[in-house]
Amino acid sequence: MSFSAVNGSEAGNEDDKSVTEPVIEESADSARHHVKEEEVEEGSDSVATLHNGSFSTDPEYSLSICGDEPMIKRKKGPAPKMLGNEVCSVCGDKASGFHYNVLSCEGCKGFFRRSVIKNAQYTCKNSGKCEMDMYMRRKCQECRLRKCREAGMREHCVLSEEQIRNKKQKKREDDMAQTMVVPAEDSPVMVDIARLTAEQEEMIQQLVAAQQQCNKRSFSDQPKVTPWPQSNDPHNRETRQQRFAHFTELAIISVQEIVDFAKQVPGFLDLSREDQIALLKASTIEIMLLETARRYNHETECITFLKDFTYSKDDFARAGLQFEFINPIFEFSKGMRKLQLDDAEYALLIAINIFSADRPNVQDHQLVERLQQPYVEALHSYLRIKRPKDHLMFPRMLMKLVSLRTLSSVHSEQVFALRLQDKKLPPLLSEIWDVHE
Repeated sequence: MSFSAVNGSEAGNEDDKSVTEPVIEESADSARHHVKEEEVEEGSDSVATLHNGSFSTDPEYSLSICGDEPMIKRKKGPAPKMLGNEVCSVCGDKASGFHYNVLSCEGCKGFFRRSVIKNAQYTCKNSGKCEMDMYMRRKCQECRLRKCREAGMREHCVLSEEQIRNKKQKKREDDMAQTMVVPAEDSPVMVDIARLTAEQEEMIQQLVAAQQQCNKRSFSDQPKVTPWPQSNDPHNRETRQQRFAHFTELAIISVQEIVDFAKQVPGFLDLSREDQIALLKASTIEIMLLETARRYNHETECITFLKDFTYSKDDFARAGLQFEFINPIFEFSKGMRKLQLDDAEYALLIAINIFSADRPNVQDHQLVERLQQPYVEALHSYLRIKRPKDHLMFPRMLMKLVSLRTLSSVHSEQVFALRLQDKKLPPLLSEIWDVHE
């Protein structure tokens, strides 16, 4: 399992490239050749998106065109095509479309977005009296931002990185759900699918029983966990170390529970030892996140481990984790909570996750795929029986496995960040997450 830190900050002038947003100032001649990925990502945060020379606008917004033309109130319906000679309302460069409610170029769009997200504060050397044009936009950030606002750019149209990520993930899930071919309720295929075979019933019972057994074993380890310190002093080094030790010990218990469960999953021990290790190394953090979502309380917005240990987002942060990792965990947990899965559905989803043939270092891909297939079929049939009217539940659940892959990469970044903070992981966690000290 590999991991990397993704860090980036914008230094110097505002036209430098950003790690998360590759925006570059465009000249009048080059602007027409760029279709920005950011427009696809943000969707509704731009009032209009340029596509094949045309755009659409929100009729409630007013548009201010630079020059001597009066304010125009957009009417309902599609907006006219761009003629190709429109100019940016901020700097006068060639406009590429409507961004944040204003006809503007790619450079000013990116500058405004970065300024809003970073809550940037600029200072003008000319007492805020600079005349904004294509030259001065690089020299005075304060006057450029002021001109953006005067032209009508709206801050509430700018989405945060997390909102963009959530929006893209939801779109992927919706696309996946729409591509699934679902038989009609009165179809003979439907009747055939909505039955569990004797083997499937036995498999589900075995999985649920194994999970319950592993959970009980974990509860017995609760007294061994380092107590959560009562002190709230953020500068107390010993307190910070105790919180970190508390969380790593909970993680160790969770890893041991996952390994014990995997050994009881029918078919897992049929794999070679090398493939067992490869699958466990890759799936452990994803199963931990599934179990975390299972313990999420939407009323208190907290997560409970081992019955009595309850933690909020701030508790995770006090233990040394970053909000870049904490927030996606809680968002994923909220989404899983909405599905209202039972023990059988969670157990089947975890088994499907374990038998993922595309994991790194897996040698016998065909065997892993064959072992996974009965669990996919059992989940499909089980959902047809339990939720006969919700034909999209099956693709929704499978898409959660895609979300877990994203969270797994974020976790790798978190592990790397902990190493930079000289926070040493216990040997078991270092081995399972391939951390080489």
